[in-house]
Amino acid sequence: MKDDDERSHPFRDSQQDVATARTIPDTPQTRAPAYRLAFADNEFLLREELRPVRLQLELLKPQMIMDARGIRSTIVMFGGARIPAPDHRDQARTPQLAELSHYYEEARRFAFLMTERSLKSYGTENVICTGGGPGVMEAGNLGAHEAGGTSIGLSIVLPHEQAPNAYVTPDLCFNFHYFAIRKMHFLMRARAVTVFPGGFGTMDELFETLTLIQTGRMKRIPFILFGTQFWHKVIDWQALADAGTISPEDLDLISFVETADEAVAIIDNWEEPCP
Repeated sequence: MKDDDERSHPFRDSQQDVATARTIPDTPQTRAPAYRLAFADNEFLLREELRPVRLQLELLKPQMIMDARGIRSTIVMFGGARIPAPDHRDQARTPQLAELSHYYEEARRFAFLMTERSLKSYGTENVICTGGGPGVMEAGNLGAHEAGGTSIGLSIVLPHEQAPNAYVTPDLCFNFHYFAIRKMHFLMRARAVTVFPGGFGTMDELFETLTLIQTGRMKRIPFILFGTQFWHKVIDWQALADAGTISPEDLDLISFVETADEAVAIIDNWEEPCP
């Protein structure tokens, strides 16, 4: 569907010219790469010099689609792709992963509860947003689906990546090449960020978001870590403060919870700190 500006102007639109270009006579000139329309020439668009344009396109496409859907705010769910659903815990790679499987259910329930609230705004506020993959991400999209709402999946092309999980709303399932642009879309609309146990990718997202909040580059929002014991075991938060590498008050940026109900209560009772 053409937008209002494209329908109103008197010029031929780009889609018409792309269609016409496919029907032109086959000659040495028309076969030459130079003759291709620039915006329909994949070899040209994938040149190294066009990286700034590709970055812009990856920023614009999800932005425009979510704007068109009226999505104003999101609830972000980060977490491990390897955490199994409880009924698949016997397939976990380690006993520790099997023990973490109950966080799949907490992620599912949390997404369900938040989506119930989202539906009161006709799905424009507090929309669940995950990385679109398996594990905790799947649980988040599943919970939103079970609540009868929509959810966002921000996938990225990786050498080992599978298809997005089956519960992402298809019209809100995006795929990225650039990690940086994907991270921007995670946080541009974030009303709250939840982080479940995970590995390098989860920690990357955790610390990048914390750094943005700590440095004032992003306003403070609920930042909730599921799994107190896990997070205190893998990261010695107090040691960072004791060493002076972070300020003691930086520890107040984080809330630790065990259950979906605890996380929902933090979000429901959140009062934005005074600047």
